[in-house]
Amino acid sequence: MKNSRILIIEDDRYISNFIEVSLNKDDYDVITASSATDGLFKFTSYNPEIIILDLGLPDRDGLEIIKELREFSNIPIIVVSARGLEKDKIEALDLGASDYVTKPFFMGELMARIRVVERSMSNLGLDNPKIFECGYLTVDYEKRKVQIDGEDVHLTPLEYKLLRLLIDNRGKVLTHNYIIKHVWGYSGESDTKSLRVIMANLRRKIEKDNTSHRFIVTEVGVGYRFTDE
Repeated sequence: MKNSRILIIEDDRYISNFIEVSLNKDDYDVITASSATDGLFKFTSYNPEIIILDLGLPDRDGLEIIKELREFSNIPIIVVSARGLEKDKIEALDLGASDYVTKPFFMGELMARIRVVERSMSNLGLDNPKIFECGYLTVDYEKRKVQIDGEDVHLTPLEYKLLRLLIDNRGKVLTHNYIIKHVWGYSGESDTKSLRVIMANLRRKIEKDNTSHRFIVTEVGVGYRFTDE
């Protein structure tokens, strides 16, 4: 798979240059913008495949950019921001960001997040696979059957719906509210406890070692992420 074209929207020249040089070393096609206005212009002009977005831009808040882009595009957006509060991460992810990296960061971590997004983009290009396989986990979508090492595992309807949601968005951090809305059909903070209970039951059924989660990773205070690494 060819390396992606990445648009960096970041007003800190040092950070922008640091990311650009690192990506260029891995043969990514990089475009940079130092403001929201310039970033949106270059998005429409250069058709990037991934956006790396700072929230503290000089002309507009980055959260507004996520919201605006999500009105007409599903392009993966990786937020790289100095805002490290839990509420900022949740808001960005709820608005549609694909991932969130807090400054200061290691470039290796950002590269790993980019590779996860690229794998997710690649998977979207497949013609509706009927069976999902990852390690010792197999999910037959047509038969709604889940197996661990070839042995059937019984999931309740809610557990199966939750697993499918996580798999379909693998690599992406899903907030508690997002999961509740898509599994239960509405959003409510009071259901976070119910989500934790169902998640614990699902993990118990599909994870061989509950002390070191293979598939479902907890993003503390934010939500969950399915990993196929």
